[in-house]
Formats: sequence, C-alpha cells, structure tokens
Amino acid sequence: MKISDLSIKRPVTTIMMVFLVILLGLISLGRINLDLFPNLNFPVAAVITEYQGVGPHEIETMVTRPIENALATVTNIKSISSISRAGQSLVIVEFNWGVDMDFAALEMREKVDMIKRFLPDDVENPLIVKFDPSMFPILQIGISGEEDLVSLKKTVEDKIVPRLERLEGVASVELTGGLNREILIEIDQTKLNNYGISLATVTQTLMMENMNLSGGQIVWGQRELLVRTTGKFKSIDEIKKILLPTSTGFVALEDIAHIKDTYKEVQNLARLDGKPSIGLTIQKQTDANTVKVSNLVKEELKKIKAELGDKLEIAFLMDQSDFIKRSIGNVRTNAIVGGVLAVLVLLLFLRNIRSTIIIATAIPVSVITTFSLIYFGGLTLNMMTLGGLALGIGMLVDNAIVVLENIYRLRQEGLGRIEAASLGSREVGMAIVASTLTTAIVFLPVIFVKGIASELFKELALTITFSLLASLVVALTLIPMLSAKILKVSKRVASSYENGKVYSGWIQEKYRKSLDWCLSHRLSVIILLIVLLLGSLALFPKIGAEFMPEMDEGEFTITARLPRGTVLEQTNQVVEEIEEQVMRIPEVETIFTNVGSAGQIISESSPEVGKVMVRLKNLKARKRSTAEIIEELRQNLRIPDTEISIEARSAYVGGENEAPISIKVKGNDLKVLEDLAVKISQEIAQIPGVREVKDSISKGRPELQIEIDRVKAAKFGLRVTQIASAIKTAIRGDIATRYEVDGQEYDVRVRLKEENRKSLSHIKNLLIPSPLGAKVPLSRIATFEISQGPKVINRENQVRYVEITADIYNADLRSVMKEIQRRLKENIQLPDQYEIEYSGQFEEMVESFKSLVFALLLAIVLVYMVMASQFESLLHPFIIMFTVPMAVIGVILGLFITGHRFSVPSIIGLIMLAGIVVNNAIVLVDYINNLRRKGLELREAILKAGPIRLRPILMTALTTILGLLPLALGIGEGAEAQAPMAVVVIGGLSCATFLTLYVVPVLYSLFEEMGNKVRRLFKKQYESTKVMS
Repeated sequence: MKISDLSIKRPVTTIMMVFLVILLGLISLGRINLDLFPNLNFPVAAVITEYQGVGPHEIETMVTRPIENALATVTNIKSISSISRAGQSLVIVEFNWGVDMDFAALEMREKVDMIKRFLPDDVENPLIVKFDPSMFPILQIGISGEEDLVSLKKTVEDKIVPRLERLEGVASVELTGGLNREILIEIDQTKLNNYGISLATVTQTLMMENMNLSGGQIVWGQRELLVRTTGKFKSIDEIKKILLPTSTGFVALEDIAHIKDTYKEVQNLARLDGKPSIGLTIQKQTDANTVKVSNLVKEELKKIKAELGDKLEIAFLMDQSDFIKRSIGNVRTNAIVGGVLAVLVLLLFLRNIRSTIIIATAIPVSVITTFSLIYFGGLTLNMMTLGGLALGIGMLVDNAIVVLENIYRLRQEGLGRIEAASLGSREVGMAIVASTLTTAIVFLPVIFVKGIASELFKELALTITFSLLASLVVALTLIPMLSAKILKVSKRVASSYENGKVYSGWIQEKYRKSLDWCLSHRLSVIILLIVLLLGSLALFPKIGAEFMPEMDEGEFTITARLPRGTVLEQTNQVVEEIEEQVMRIPEVETIFTNVGSAGQIISESSPEVGKVMVRLKNLKARKRSTAEIIEELRQNLRIPDTEISIEARSAYVGGENEAPISIKVKGNDLKVLEDLAVKISQEIAQIPGVREVKDSISKGRPELQIEIDRVKAAKFGLRVTQIASAIKTAIRGDIATRYEVDGQEYDVRVRLKEENRKSLSHIKNLLIPSPLGAKVPLSRIATFEISQGPKVINRENQVRYVEITADIYNADLRSVMKEIQRRLKENIQLPDQYEIEYSGQFEEMVESFKSLVFALLLAIVLVYMVMASQFESLLHPFIIMFTVPMAVIGVILGLFITGHRFSVPSIIGLIMLAGIVVNNAIVLVDYINNLRRKGLELREAILKAGPIRLRPILMTALTTILGLLPLALGIGEGAEAQAPMAVVVIGGLSCATFLTLYVVPVLYSLFEEMGNKVRRLFKKQYESTKVMS
C-alpha cells in the first residue's frame, strides 16, 4: 500500500509523526475529564406544582389531571406518571431515548402555559425540571467537634460552606443537622384573655416596634444630615419591656409571657459515628470533573482544618471520586497486565526479541493515539472507555502480527529488507483492513440502538473502534518501517518458519493428523458440533439473567420507618439501636445518621423516618462483600413496629438504585388497589431470594381535623383564613420579627405556652378574636375529628396504580420474575379493568436485551457483508459464519463455570465476539483459497493450509485471551462491569478457535464438494441439451 511505502522511504518523518501522535495523546490524557461512567442524558422531566392546604384528591382533580392531559400531546413521550399528595403535584414525563431534552422541556412549558388559566387561582406557578445525574451528590461529609452544636453549626456556616461554594465546579453545598437559635415568646392564654389582648396584637406590636426607618435629610450648618430612627431591639430585655395596649392602659410583654433565648424545635438530628454532628452534601456542576471537584473540596477542607486546629473532625461518608479512582486504577492495572501477557505470548511464539519489540510497539502507540481520539471525540475517561481499551488490548497486535509475519516470510525467500517490508505490507494490506472492519463494524449497531444500554456502552464501543483503527494505521506504517530498519532473520528460526513450526514440529504434525481424521469423518464432526451446541443451550437456563452486575462500592443506607405520627425522640431511640448493631460490624469504617428527613424530591418533614448511611472499608481490607453484610443486618435488625429497608449504593446512576422487582397494579378504585397490593406482597414474599417487599400504599399521618362552620363564623365577622391563622399562631407559632445580634438575625416566634396547647380540650377552648370585638371559643364555630391524614395518589398514563417493590439476594432476576409471574397468574384474580404491569430493573433488562439482541443480529449481518465483499463470494463467508454458533458453546460454558449471569455486558461481549471469532476463519479460508489457486487439490490445500496458519491463529487468539484474562478475573473495585464481557469473549474465542481449526475445514470441504457436484450436474445437463439441439 502507498502509505506503507511512504513510511518505509521516510523513516524520520514516520518517527516524527509517531512522536507527534504520542505528544497529542499525552496532552489529551491530562485534559480528559475523569468519571465513573459516561454522562447519561436521561430523557426525563418533571412538572412540580404547589397548592397549599389542599388534599390529594383535590390536587389530582384540579391540578394533576389537567397537567397530564396537556402534556399528553407533547411529542416523543414514552410514559407520564404522577404523584398527588397534600399540597403538591408531581408529574413525571419519560421521553424516548435520543430526544433533545432542551426542546422537550420547552414544549412542556408551552403546553403547561396553555392550561394555566384553567388551574385554581391560588396555585403556585408550575416548575419544570429536567432530570440530571449531577443532581445527585458527589460528596457527603460529616463534621463533628468539641464545640456545642450551635457553635459548630455557626463555624460550618461561616467558615466552611462559603469557601466550598466558591470552589470551581461546585454547584451547591447543603447543610443538615445542628441547632438554630431563636427568641421564643410563649404566651399565657389566661393572662392574655384577662387583659383582652389577642395573639395577633402581640405579633403586630413586636413587628412595628422592631424597625429602623429613614426620615429623610436635613441641613445643619454647612452639612447635610441623614435622619434615621433606630428602633431595632438591642437586647432581650428590650423585648420583655415592650408595652401592649389593653382596654385600661398598657401591660408589659413579660407580664403575660415567658420570653427565652433558645433554639428552634429540632426537625432532624445528625450524628457522625454516634457523636452529634453537621452533615454537608455537595453537588457538582453538570459538566464538572467529579474527581477534580472532589480533590478541590478535600484540599480546601485540609486548609480549613489546619486553620481551625483540632477543633473539627471531618469524615467523608460518600465520596464518588474515591470509588472512581480505585475502579479506574484497577481497570488500568488490568489493561497493563493484559498487555504484558500479550507481549509474553509474542515472545514465546516468535522467539525473537526484535520481532517481539516491533509488534509490541503497536500497543502503547495505539493506546496513546486512542486518548487523543477520546479527547477530540468529547468522551470522558471512565469505566467504559478504559474498559474498551482493556478489552481491546490483546487485539491491538493482531494486525501487526499479520504484517510482520508476511514480511518475515518474504525475507526468508531472499528479498531485501526494504523490498520485503514494502511487498509484505502490500500483500496483506487489504486483508487486515477487512479484518479490522469486521471487528469494528459490529459496534455500529450499538452506537445507533436507543436505550440505557446503548448510552452506557456507546463509549466502550467507540473506544474499541478508535483503538483498532489506530492499530491498523500503526500496522501499515510503523511496523513496515521498523521491519525495514531493525528486523533480522535467524537461519534456525527461518527453517522452523518454512516448515510451519510454532514451537516444535510435533504440534503441527499432531494437528495435521487429527485434521486428516476429521476430513475423513465429516459427519461425525458435524454431529459432535450439534451435540455440543445443544448441550450448551441446555445449560443456558441455569445461568440466570440480570440487568447489570452489582458493583461493590462499600456503601449502603439503612432506612427505618416508624408509624406515621411517631415523634422524633422515639424515632431517634430506634435509630440509636440500629447504630449500635452497625458499629459492631468489623468492616464498618464510618456511619452517618440523619433522623427526621425522608429525602424525597418533594416531601414534608418526616420525624418518623431515620437513615443510617454506612461506609465500609476498602474491598481489599475486608473479606465480606457489601451484599453479605447487608444480608446479615437484614436478619439481625428486627425491631417491633418499624419497617427497615437496606439499600446498597448503586454505581450506575448517581447512587439511586431502581428496585430489581417492581410490580404496578393499575385501576381506578384506591381501596381495590390497596387490597390487591397486600395480596401480591404476601405472595412474592414467600419466594426464595426475595427480600424487603414494600408497597407504595401511603399510610396517612394521624391528625386533628378542624372543620369551620362558615355560617356560625360569619355571625362573628370571622372568615376561615382568620380562624386558621389564629390557630397556627397559637400552636405552631408565628414569626413576628427578627432579632439581630452581631450581624446575625434570629427569628422571634410567638405562640401559646405548652400548657395552653397540649391537649384537645385546650384547642377547643382557644379564643379567636372577632373583628366585632368579641373573643369566640373555637368550639362554638368549629367541629373536631381525629382521623388519618390525606394519602398519596400515584398515576401512570392517566390511570391510578399501587406499586409493590422488592430486592433479591442470591438469586437471578429472570428466574425470580418468572416465578412471580407464575404465582400471580395462579393465585391473584384481577377484577375487570384492573391489570398488572412489571417494571423496575426487570423492564429495563427486557428492553435492553431486545435492543441489544437486535444489534447483535445486525452486527452478524454486517460482518457477513464485509466478508462477502472481501472474498467476492457468498458461500465462503457463509462457511466462516459457522464460527459464531461455535463461539456460543464457549460463551455459555464460560458464564456457567465462572458463575456470571447473562446481563447487558454479556450481550456487549457477544457483539464484540461476533467480529473477533471470524478473523481466524478468514485467515484459514483465505490461505486455502490461495493454495487452490496455485493448483493444489481441495484436500491437499486444506491439510497444508491448516498447519501453516496454526501459528498466526494461535498467536492472535492467545494475545486476545490473555489480554482479557485480568478483566475476566474481576478482582478489585469496579471490575464487576467488565468481567462478564471478558468472560464471554474468552470463552467464545477459546472454543471457536479450537473448533475453527477442525469444523471450518470440514464445512469448507463439504460445501466445495457439494458445489462441484452441482456444477458438474448443471454442466452435464447443459451438454446434453446442446447435443439434442
């Protein structure tokens, strides 16, 4: 090829170009963003609408349904789901993959704007939010110290949070825990009534007294003075002395109330390793480098800690960058080890240092070139891109082996260095281009198939393609140039080569004899192949299937839910018991506790919920996996009246892990749905391997409902809002004003003292001030009822549903779901217009499998088309394609022996395999064709081509297999994602390579003889027809 001739004639130019590529690659490597996985642009957006004081049924009718109906006309929608709860509506829209979400969000805004005038007048403006993985935190930090919680929180707010927020790439820093100071004024209801004062009067007076106002300007002599009235409170004593107007004069606030400088009622509690603490949650900006942002935060915290001395103890509870660095470092190590093993294989076969060095240069040059293509292609350095390099590391020398071997052969025939290098590269140039195309073209369907699997593995496919194309260019330029310059030929090696020897002549001789036997017993070989294929297929159901392999990040969260209405103190006692059990586990490194926060997108304060976030020691420092530790805790954590769930952090989508099992029961009647959900939960809980069965039935919080009699209230000149405001001020309290000290402002809260608001009788006797001057007992204008609070209403595609979710342990998802479907079909009778739908990870698995199996079939067709173009034949590529079912035998055996389940990475490995396994058969069939063109008989050509091509076939197969071996072992953090791919390729390639050496020659001879018979028959008929005419 001309490019090879040019590189041979201009060696200095070739070397300079290689150095330029290496320089660009190293510069690119320093600039590529580091992340765990590719940026996933999930096609999901939500409409959040607030409508305070309204129940879920009204929210569903007046807000959720109109918005759903409007959004249903938006293009490219896959599904619409919604959650209607008291005061809030959340409508979630899932689009088809590949949709431009900026345009989709704009279209959603237009549709919502069109129906806004039909929504209630006092509803808040609907907010449209696009789902972004950067919404999930990259760091969770616990801070404790010797200071009390007030001082600690002030230190964190003043000296830590502002400095972290200023760092490049930090989007937000959220603080939890600590105590907030406030001035609490608790009124004595009896004294208030005696003086004829209302709570509203107290609130208004405090607000009007605590002011600094400008009075304009005056001229005094030669100067202009600003007039300002300073009336803000300077001390608590000033507040105590405030005079309130009565019918007989004035009374001091301290005479009717107890005023104290205290803290707000605690809504949530935070602890670090059992000690009271402050929690910080850090989110990065969308395009920021996770590792870089994390490092900047850590460096800044080190500086802050050094400045503050030993007052603070800082612990990282969740650190995405730590797992990213360990995982990527592990993949990098596996790639290096694989590359070294591949080079050792070359040295073993070639037994020539110079030849090994020439071929081995293809690995680092191709890899560094790939870094440039990754950078300019806008990809990140993540588990998928590095995994692609690691998977392809052994294949990077394949083209170089073919080129060098051909050059070597020509040197043995007496050609000079330059002539052999030029002619040798030209002879095989088109062959290695076709071979590279068959390997790379299989990834084309993966890039264009839609879905999460495609989004996740697209960068892996692109990286392998980049590296293979780089290795092709290296094989056609650098390898011929180096061969012309430094390749030496040993007579001893030449003799071995000419005789087709690999390491010792007996290997070829044994292979030739066995091949001769196979050609004489073709039917037996084909029957044996069919038996092996059917036997392996019989094993397939025992392998099991899952969506993605679980990755052991060493982090999990325990969530404890007590009955609705449980007070914070009781929840805290339960969580403390959980903490004690967790801290006894030797593998635990750090725990962070948060009591009183539900952690939902839209949620109220949840005093009945407690979360314990656990971080384990590194995988190398512990013997048990995260899943094993979680299972032990599930068995031990049995607390009465407490629902406990444990969820491992997922590496795939910002830590949020969709339930493996998700069953939606759809219908209109909530009571029927709830009954069905209970029955289904009981059924699936009995299935082995199923854990933590939960349903979405919302258990309303117990509440005292006060219903105002509008007619009676109107007689006293009262409206519902006035009464509700008076009740709120009396019980929860009202923020009357703000008290400023040392530049900090604190709330001044007014409410009744506890003795006047702690029971139902006190609430009934609450006096409501009337505009007509009377004080009206609440019991005269209202009725009281204790009942369950409003529930949550879930809808999908405008139909109500209840969801049942569950986790699995020591079981595969496909088998469990098959058993669930069988049980529900036999034991659950659905009323008319009610249906069951399976979603969660199972739905994702089914959809991904469908799209990727389609991609696999398309890849096989593309490989056939490339080979047909190469051979200018339809028959020979058909024979070569039989290597694919041969590979399936090894794939199933590999997965069965290693215990890996069939998953999305396994299918990606199959697609990759479809492009690899045909290469050995291409080499063999191509050489058989060449010998037959030289005049050899069919059997003689096969028996000669097999032993001679045995070495390149074994070399290319072994370099690929050993290059993948470190990944297949799955050792270290993050290895779980690549291990199934590597096992599939190793198993399939090993089996296909062995069978290719026998089955392909047998099929070739069989089809050629059948073709010859058909040709002779047609020729005979043609000649007889010619004679008759």
